[in-house]
Amino acid sequence: MTYGYIRVSTDTQNTENQKMEIEKFCHSNNLQIDCWVEDIISGTKDPKNRNLGKIMDNCVSGDLVICTELSRLGRSLLMIMNTLNFFLEHQVEIWTIKDNFRLADDITSKVVSFAFGLAAEIERQLISQRTKVALERAKQEGIHVGRKKGRKSSHYKLSGMENYVLQQCKAGRSKNSLAKELGVSWKTLDSHLKRILPS
Repeated sequence: MTYGYIRVSTDTQNTENQKMEIEKFCHSNNLQIDCWVEDIISGTKDPKNRNLGKIMDNCVSGDLVICTELSRLGRSLLMIMNTLNFFLEHQVEIWTIKDNFRLADDITSKVVSFAFGLAAEIERQLISQRTKVALERAKQEGIHVGRKKGRKSSHYKLSGMENYVLQQCKAGRSKNSLAKELGVSWKTLDSHLKRILPS
């Protein structure tokens, strides 16, 4: 089966441009899309929690997924690598149009898969190490990290953490990683940033 995968971040964006691009590509390469899958959701969401997850649940060896570019699969490099590695392990080909990327069952793709897996594992270890160091530093500075016992989540849970949060964001820390370290949801962290950042 050949899937056409389309993703936009918000419902104000149009999916038609991506669909037309894929249709044009298929026409030029004598291909036909058997199933269209669309996501109107941020690429930061885990693929399993998107419609992309339906492809991952139902794909079989020999299937092909076509999308306009690799960034449609995810926002972060680690997420894209993990997604590509999943499809490679299931012998599903991924073709992108703008990147001209081809992930198939050949020796080159197997080497790429090994590199993806190794890079993903290294990234996980680095995130874990950075989190441990940050937690230890916060404790040494007398900063309480995580949710206080017996207290429900509140809108100002991160009050007092402004400098630390800004410092981490300026250093390029992802919101998801920082939110996990601080024991809050991504939404709570995002609301906190909107309050403390100048408009």
